[in-house]
Amino acid sequence: MKSGVPAGIVAALGLTQIIGYGTLYYSFSILAPAMARDLGLTVEQVFGVFSASLLVGGLSAPLVGGWMDRFGAATIMTFGSAVSALALLLCAWSPSTAVFAIAIVLLEVASSMVQYQAAFAALVEIRPKAASRSITYLTLIGGFASTIFWPIAASLGEFLSWREIYIAYALLVCLPLHRWIMRSRTPAAIESSGLNREAIAGALPVQARRRGMLLVSLAFALQGFTLSAILTHMVPMLGAIGFGAAAVMIGSLFGPSQVLSRLINMTFGANLLPPMLATLSATLIVASVVVLGLSGTWLPGAVVFAICLGLGSGVNSIAQGSLPLWLFGSVGYGAITGRMAAARLAAGAMAPFVFSVLMERFGTDVALLANACLGAVGMGAFLAVALAAKRRPDALTL
Repeated sequence: MKSGVPAGIVAALGLTQIIGYGTLYYSFSILAPAMARDLGLTVEQVFGVFSASLLVGGLSAPLVGGWMDRFGAATIMTFGSAVSALALLLCAWSPSTAVFAIAIVLLEVASSMVQYQAAFAALVEIRPKAASRSITYLTLIGGFASTIFWPIAASLGEFLSWREIYIAYALLVCLPLHRWIMRSRTPAAIESSGLNREAIAGALPVQARRRGMLLVSLAFALQGFTLSAILTHMVPMLGAIGFGAAAVMIGSLFGPSQVLSRLINMTFGANLLPPMLATLSATLIVASVVVLGLSGTWLPGAVVFAICLGLGSGVNSIAQGSLPLWLFGSVGYGAITGRMAAARLAAGAMAPFVFSVLMERFGTDVALLANACLGAVGMGAFLAVALAAKRRPDALTL
């Protein structure tokens, strides 16, 4: 149906998200030891460069979001694909640590042009009234990025250097797909396809939007901190708790659970409004941390932890796209989500270091308790926004 989800565009964006996250994010942890040996650095120093680049990428998100509103998200994604390929080649060539660091920073800035923030904005531009459903489908496809690219990177690393792998990544097919989506947004293409691009209104009254923006940005930042801290340290943390070799098996439950949550939401979540979806996500993430803290070395507790964390993370990705649309509408969506992404990514960049310090100085239990408390504050912020939102007759029905 012409008023429904644009299936071809969602499929194309889904493929680019798998490639984008796989090459620009998930593969890094697999290739980092080889990078460190080649450049004469420690693995910690390589990850330090990566954390700094995540911070810079997060701070660039509001600027990139404004460009999306001005030039179109698909146009920025096309440009970002070219920048990503050039940055991968620069990284592969880098003769020194300084050039390597510049290339990694450039990769993360390019990431904000091609990953979920940009893809969500493109779906809102193309068909606003179907955007929330399209975002759910897109995150379901994109959820396979780690499952696909972790083994790909590990397998390639057996017979290629990390530099050769990055050269191969630079040649992947995102740019032509993004260009095709960009061309589908021309006035002639829109008119011939019959796309319904009527703008949608947000649920928050104008006078409540500033407070709503602050609360939602805070909530997503706290969720970003909690998730980044736990995911970065998950396997070694589980090993330190006492699970030994089983830590990897437990951690492997996260990815499938993340995809499962998106599949469940796609099938049964049509009537669940985004504020409740965001609150559910925060609740699952907090519950996972509390369960791990209370269960100690009890294996079923660790399994519940990994599953709940995956479910919460999967729903969180959907909420990042659908909640701003529901609250603030489709006008200026790129700039709005850019500001939210800046807070979330900056918090996520700091989280691994802060959580590591807490574990080292105060122990794993205290670190988990602090994480759970921050997540609970995020839950409260989402609930406050949900209570403040007054549905208007012309607002989007999700």
